[in-house]
Amino acid sequence: MRVYLDNNATTIVDPHVFEEMEPFFVQKYGNPNSLHAFAGETHPYIKTAMEKIYAGIQADRKDSVVITSCATESNNWVLKSIYFEYILTGKKNHIIVSEVEHPSIIATAKFIESQGCKVTYLPINSEGLIEAQSVRDAITDKTALVSVMWANNETGAIFPVQEIGEICKEHDVLFHSDAVQAIGKLPVWVQTFNVDYLTFSAHKFHGPKGVGALYIKQGRELIPLLHGGSQMGGLRSGTLNVAGIVGMGKAMEQAVDALDFEMSDIREMRDEFEDALLEIPDTFVVTPRNRRTPNTILISFRGIEGESMLWDLNQAGIGASTGSACASEDLEANSVMEAIGADEDLAHTAIRFSLSRYTTQEELDYTLEVVKKAVNRLREISSSYAYAPEGHESGLTTGH
Repeated sequence: MRVYLDNNATTIVDPHVFEEMEPFFVQKYGNPNSLHAFAGETHPYIKTAMEKIYAGIQADRKDSVVITSCATESNNWVLKSIYFEYILTGKKNHIIVSEVEHPSIIATAKFIESQGCKVTYLPINSEGLIEAQSVRDAITDKTALVSVMWANNETGAIFPVQEIGEICKEHDVLFHSDAVQAIGKLPVWVQTFNVDYLTFSAHKFHGPKGVGALYIKQGRELIPLLHGGSQMGGLRSGTLNVAGIVGMGKAMEQAVDALDFEMSDIREMRDEFEDALLEIPDTFVVTPRNRRTPNTILISFRGIEGESMLWDLNQAGIGASTGSACASEDLEANSVMEAIGADEDLAHTAIRFSLSRYTTQEELDYTLEVVKKAVNRLREISSSYAYAPEGHESGLTTGH
């Protein structure tokens, strides 16, 4: 059996999404910016797809949604534009991000920090959560931007974006949220949550890879990251990825339609699977279930290196991960586990299982049996498990 449980890294393209995309590769292939009929054939489909994307996040028609290649591009765009507009000109000198943001935020923040910007990296608490008060405490009159993700890619922890948005509005500070892990799992309504900028990628909610978007609230401005064309109102140059836009529109529509299923049926399936995993002795899960996206488990098996567990899972045809797919070649300790204060040995043991609406009970039953066998095998040869300290870490839900 082959089981895919790495849906926080990427998702299968929904067959209905692929069906809508297919004509734009070999039939309706005109460049939308050309003036002939081949180009005009694509315009109605782009318009319809954009309407679905606006509706999916409840954006106002006066807001802007700019198509990008991915959320990494969108995240870079927001932070670098803020640097050029506010930091480089001396208007402001400070931004705030959480210490567990996606690498595309952390690496960009460190880059602009090297150029003279002051950056505050907000800590997470023992449950893997950001506390809104920490944002309030960190804001100064020189703060240009707060960037805090909607939900964490590794733990699934849902951050208090509504409170953070209100705090930023109160202090006249721009607020950006990376919502890559939230679309299709949680209601992401930009008007309700008072965000100025929001990023997402289609491949995280059963759309195609290579296409994402940046929401820009009406009245907010950004300096283009890419120059050289008039596409997207001059905000993002480059020939439009028509098939990708059409696919993202359809995927967004279906993600919103399936939201109740995700938050009920998938959550229930996740919880039962997690309960069964926690029956294994010396297992630990980060972040309370009611504060996590409904599909995600980050679990540690004491005495077992995460990469060793992945090897056994992969040999059995199961796809999981040790954290962010964008850092999969980095075998250092899991950054979230370190941030919550887990001991060094435990910080190397985290495995992430992330479900989707295509996950079946049969697949989870099979995975559970494979995990149990792997735990027994790997602990038998572990040089550290016999000497593991007793007790458990603060903030971690433990097995028996």
